[in-house]
Amino acid sequence: MAFVPLVPIGDPLTVLVDARTVADQRAALATLEDRLRARRTEVEGGWGPSYVERVHKKGKLTARERLARLQDPGTRTFEVGTFVNYGEVFPGDQRSPAAGVVTAFARVEGRWVMVIANDNTVASGAWWPRTPEKIQRAQMMAMRLRIPTIYLVDCSGLFLPEQSKSFPGARGAGHIFKMNSLLSANGVPQIAGVFGDCIAGGGYMPIISDRVYMTEQAYMVIAGAALIKGAKSQKITSLVIGGPEVHVHQSGCADVRVPDDATLLACIRRDVARLPSSGADFYRGDLAGLDPRFPATELAGLLPTDHREAYDANQVLARLVDQSLFWEVMPEVGEEMICGVGRVGGLYAGFVINRQGLVGDPEHPGRQRPAGILYRGGIAKISAFSRACNDDGIPLIWLQDISGFDIGVEAEAHGLLAYGSSLIYTNSTNTTPMFTVLLRKASGAGYYAMSGLPYDPIVQLSTTLSRLSVMEGRTLAIAAFNTKLDDDFQITASDPAERAKIEAGMRETEARIEGDMDPFVAAKQLDTDEIVELGELRSYLGALVEMAYQNTGYRRVKNPRIWSMHDLRELVGGRR
Repeated sequence: MAFVPLVPIGDPLTVLVDARTVADQRAALATLEDRLRARRTEVEGGWGPSYVERVHKKGKLTARERLARLQDPGTRTFEVGTFVNYGEVFPGDQRSPAAGVVTAFARVEGRWVMVIANDNTVASGAWWPRTPEKIQRAQMMAMRLRIPTIYLVDCSGLFLPEQSKSFPGARGAGHIFKMNSLLSANGVPQIAGVFGDCIAGGGYMPIISDRVYMTEQAYMVIAGAALIKGAKSQKITSLVIGGPEVHVHQSGCADVRVPDDATLLACIRRDVARLPSSGADFYRGDLAGLDPRFPATELAGLLPTDHREAYDANQVLARLVDQSLFWEVMPEVGEEMICGVGRVGGLYAGFVINRQGLVGDPEHPGRQRPAGILYRGGIAKISAFSRACNDDGIPLIWLQDISGFDIGVEAEAHGLLAYGSSLIYTNSTNTTPMFTVLLRKASGAGYYAMSGLPYDPIVQLSTTLSRLSVMEGRTLAIAAFNTKLDDDFQITASDPAERAKIEAGMRETEARIEGDMDPFVAAKQLDTDEIVELGELRSYLGALVEMAYQNTGYRRVKNPRIWSMHDLRELVGGRR
């Protein structure tokens, strides 16, 4: 029998870092995470109390109140896309918190679902620029995980002053309906609850769902009453045009008519309860999820906020995996990378993480070279590991803190372009669920190769320490002004005015790039899915891994006795 040789890893934080350094690092991180919590609260408020009151006066719940009633009592949701459009100002000095739609993983009747809920406190749930892309991203997550998708619809259609940024294009609003179709074609259950406005595109979104509910205040129309009045001079209400009387009893575009929000949410919960239960307990066997020996909250004292300072990557893993037990695969090669298997919530997951600091240089025995960079051995190792996870059906978690690929004459002679392309090919064609976390640095082609967002991980999370960019600001400024610098990167111009202009340009470029690396910029642009606190990272990963095992029969999941991973262990580390 091939056992999974999990062994204890990690050390107490007091052994790793002195108390003063821990306190300093916690204080620096607290400033960043306080900002994260404050901005979350701001986004959750929508357009403010007056708009919440307006919704309540109609006898309706807000989107977030609906979500809270839908989820199982005592459970938490894991929102994605919280900061889409954060800080953007649209015509009329208007803002769209979370792009006017809440997308979140929630547990309903013991099953994970994706909830997509129009925020009826923000322009009556209108679709803003990036709203369609955010909805499609949530739909793609649900399809890749094969988890039920629930639409809580209360949508007044496109935010018309900015329609050119949300209506046309390959990922315009219409692509939402294609995603509806693909979800259906892939056998993913979809349930729609229509609570109010459902105009134009909002009217199409529920129709492909397997079950459509409407409250007495709901209506679904291709064109609302105002447009019909203008086009046909007919004075008629939207409720008369496409309310439940029409669509439940005449057109058949909806299935069930209910009196109010609470009843509709209860009906959705009942439908979810009728779906197959989660397979996660089967794959756990008799094992329950157990906390790490070293709590995840210690990550705050372990990771320096200064990206130039090193830490022990093994200690990060020790605070993420159950009981701090881990099997490192192929430790004999590619020292700059750690890859292996641990359990999260009792379920197996693969992990890849960059070491930090200095590691040995196999090309020059006795020398050291910086970690946090991809060299030939590390690339080959994580490529093979990624393929094995895919072959064995093990969900794979990429923990990035990477400066990029090795460069220079030796790197080119070693064929890093080809080795890197092999890794890119592997991650592009894998079908096992993959999740990516940007711990700190996510730079250059290293970000791509370690399953950055362009390579379609199901979810990419950032921390408040994340720095996503081609390269660091100073380095990029030097590259941008390279023609005006000598071999020592000094300005060649002798004219004082010209020198001052170049210096100012380099400072401006460096400052702009440093600003662009703020994780809130990436989140605003949908370049990362969510920003999380370090202390909640294990909870997020635990939920995602459980989702990966929820549905059965759509992907290969081998039992551990016949993992390809064991072959790698024997081929690389076995006796000769």
